[in-house]
Amino acid sequence: MAGFTGSHRVPYIVLRAMRRPLFVLVAVYAASMLGWRLIPGPDGVPLSFFHAFYFLAYTATTTGFGEIPYLYTDLQRMWAIVSLYAGVIAWVYAIGAIIQLIQNPHFQQALAERGFAKRVAMLTEPFVIVCGFGNRGSLLTRGLSDAGLAAVILDRDPDRIHAVKLRDYAVPAEALCADARIPERLIKAGLLRSQCRAVVALTDDEDVNAKVALAARLLNPHARVIAQLTRDEYEETLATLGGDIHIVDPFHTFARYLGATIHNPLIHMLNEWLIGAPNANLAMYADVPRGKWILCGFGRLGRAIHATLQELGISTVVIGSGIPPTEANGRDIIAGRINQKNLRAAGIEDAAGIVVGTDSDSDNLGTVLNARALNPRIFVLVRQNQHRNQVLFDAARADLIMQPTLVSARRILFLLTAPLLRTFFNEIRESQAKGHNEFLLSVIRDLHDTVGGRAAPRLWTVRVEEEQAPALAQLLDEGHAITFDDILSDPADRNRRVACVPLVIRSQGAIRVMPDIDHRILRGDEILFCGRSQAYRLVDATLANPYTLRYLMTGVEEPRSLVLRWLVRRHAAASRAPAERLSADG
Repeated sequence: MAGFTGSHRVPYIVLRAMRRPLFVLVAVYAASMLGWRLIPGPDGVPLSFFHAFYFLAYTATTTGFGEIPYLYTDLQRMWAIVSLYAGVIAWVYAIGAIIQLIQNPHFQQALAERGFAKRVAMLTEPFVIVCGFGNRGSLLTRGLSDAGLAAVILDRDPDRIHAVKLRDYAVPAEALCADARIPERLIKAGLLRSQCRAVVALTDDEDVNAKVALAARLLNPHARVIAQLTRDEYEETLATLGGDIHIVDPFHTFARYLGATIHNPLIHMLNEWLIGAPNANLAMYADVPRGKWILCGFGRLGRAIHATLQELGISTVVIGSGIPPTEANGRDIIAGRINQKNLRAAGIEDAAGIVVGTDSDSDNLGTVLNARALNPRIFVLVRQNQHRNQVLFDAARADLIMQPTLVSARRILFLLTAPLLRTFFNEIRESQAKGHNEFLLSVIRDLHDTVGGRAAPRLWTVRVEEEQAPALAQLLDEGHAITFDDILSDPADRNRRVACVPLVIRSQGAIRVMPDIDHRILRGDEILFCGRSQAYRLVDATLANPYTLRYLMTGVEEPRSLVLRWLVRRHAAASRAPAERLSADG
């Protein structure tokens, strides 16, 4: 049936399904017309083909028009009865075939693909192809919509596709129930179009993600590919393809994130605030204690967390079922269920913290309650697997709640919308590794004073070119020297600065984190801003309006209308005239 799913074959499918009913209709009407042409009337002359067709037309359509050339003979009336009943049967057969065709799921799929391909072809703005609309895909699509990017979604689950149509996205998303592994589906989703910014493979099956990444890379070598993969063999295979391929491992991402949180809670606080986490505040962070930690769960995530804590020099005791005997012999590993007995054996009474990270939310919540019952002062970090259980985890009052799906979705989102954010945090981590805590503190202080510690920040990237910053590009081409102080001034009061901070600027291949306010901007620069939503609108308007930008640079508001500009030129000419006459007389 694969041949019936191509959207370009919809006319062929219709003709193939309707060929027999159409043949029956044609045969019935042809036989009827032939009968009328052969049966003689009262005067011995039969109806012509035209009058026979005319009679069948108004009887078959139930018009009931009663015009007849003369009274029919009994034989003609008998043939009329046969013709009418045969026509009714043929029409019932044809209508039944049409209904059967419409209800055919393969035909519906072909129609859906045809409409989907047409809608995608009409997209004129950049979009991202998201393969998989589970928790991660749903969170990513929401983030893309909030950032003004359209998403084109492929998923094999029809319920998820139906759910897309009910979401209130700011930017509508196109969705199709289809297997993303089939290259034709990726092409219909717009893979070969210039507006396709990236292909993101986020299904629950890593084989599918690897095949999607491979197909996208081969079909469009210029498209950015992001795939969620945890196995090393996939990473090695995709690495040989080259190109712009990013592999997201949610377990290692989660482990690194946890390690950074334990190492320096300020980084966690800054990260949570920048990504817009609920209740994030630049003036408040969790004080993660040092000491022995208990790690509950030793799967792929547990092993990644264990390795990260070992790198940080943090003493750990692991509790988990399914641990091989060769590993369970160590003193810091307890093979078995996570219950109060094993928690006591792990020394929970004097532990500083516990990481509850199994893949079962109910087990994790039960372990949190047990841990708190045995040690009320222990620092609890718990893994939340399902987003719908948010209320339960909030009620458990853990010190930190981490959702791997949310961590992965946010990482991919910022890879797409704010790729320089990674550079920003790398710079902070390097300064931390060198023991320079002052840099991190100065960043937090600047963001707190300019944007506001309790405000919801917005991150956006601007490339200094005609499409994104036409006014800035125009004035730079005219030779003006423009700095951040110019573009970040408030148009209502140029002595006041908008609530916005440039986090990173990439200029001529060089990266500068937290550039100075008097840093000179060049054409082609890529800038990552952080500010309030109102500041985003003001800066965006400034970068698009040369009059506003000139006013912010010079303090002189130029006339915008033709009449005002003509009056200004005339006044200037009139002012120069006396001086020129005096000069000529002298």
